[in-house]
Amino acid sequence: MPDIFDEVADDLRAERTRKFLVRYAGVFIAAAGIVLIGIGAWKTLQWYHHRENMRAATQYVALTDRIAAASTGATKTTDLANAKALIAFADKAPAGYATLARFRAAALYNDAGETKTAEAAWTEIGAPNSAAGPMLGGLANLLWVQHAMGTAPNATIMARLKPLMVSSSPWHDLAQINAAVLDMQDGKNATAQSLLERVSADPAAPANVRNLAEGLMAKLNG
Repeated sequence: MPDIFDEVADDLRAERTRKFLVRYAGVFIAAAGIVLIGIGAWKTLQWYHHRENMRAATQYVALTDRIAAASTGATKTTDLANAKALIAFADKAPAGYATLARFRAAALYNDAGETKTAEAAWTEIGAPNSAAGPMLGGLANLLWVQHAMGTAPNATIMARLKPLMVSSSPWHDLAQINAAVLDMQDGKNATAQSLLERVSADPAAPANVRNLAEGLMAKLNG
């Protein structure tokens, strides 16, 4: 008798399982379909990004090669035209190549004497919401600082330097040197000396950066 009850119980469980599967089969199929569609979309997106990056790389190399080939004897007019071509490319390119193009354009604007336009480009690259990232964004801000000295107020320049002076910044040594120069201009010699000593004593700082700090200290104490 127990065997009969067991068989009946098994049949009931089997029937309940069958009804459950029939009832929810559509949900399972839909869920599986969503997963497969998601995987397919992700693969498609990867392929699309790869294709766009390869296309951007080809265009960037062709554009910069053309600019380099015409650099001998370049005039202000050609520098400005090339800078505008780079900006136009950057407006449509993936983030990495767009950043490289904006850097190159800023250098050409600066060469052409359009310093304010170059500074605007560096500001855009170095903005907190920029896709350039801390390394390139920091470099852009450092370039802005070095070109803005003597024209922008020292307080404005120092505000741009402050985030670059933290130890986690790859540009902290150069940022401290620039901050020391501003302090020297403002007569804050003790603060400038402290910053320069910090850079000079930093074993991780490149030798030429330490030499620059020591040269400024010699000038400060001379």
